[in-house]
Amino acid sequence: QVQLVESGGGLVQAGGSLRLSCAASGSTFRLNAMGWYRQAPGKQRELVAEVWSTGSTRYTDSVTGRFTISRDKDTVYLQMNSLKPEDTAVYYCNFKQEWPSRDYWGQGTQVTVSS
Repeated sequence: QVQLVESGGGLVQAGGSLRLSCAASGSTFRLNAMGWYRQAPGKQRELVAEVWSTGSTRYTDSVTGRFTISRDKDTVYLQMNSLKPEDTAVYYCNFKQEWPSRDYWGQGTQVTVSS
């Protein structure tokens, strides 16, 4: 089992910055990847960014150049700069377990960007 605790959401004006953190505990040695997803009202949950155990990263196109994902041991961070109102969503931390293959999710943290 893996437990995820998120922090760092909030309200910010457009153009501002926020940093999200997600600390994993439990069977973290089975890590395959950690990342962030988001879900806006009325929309499907979508990948924002992820970092694999190899160190490689992947971003959705809309955040490339503005968001940076990083990982330090069992904690993953999402630095969000130049925030836009369309970034408003609930952000969920994700932990991909390698074997058996399984996804764990955090409780979600609200990010609201005002125009």
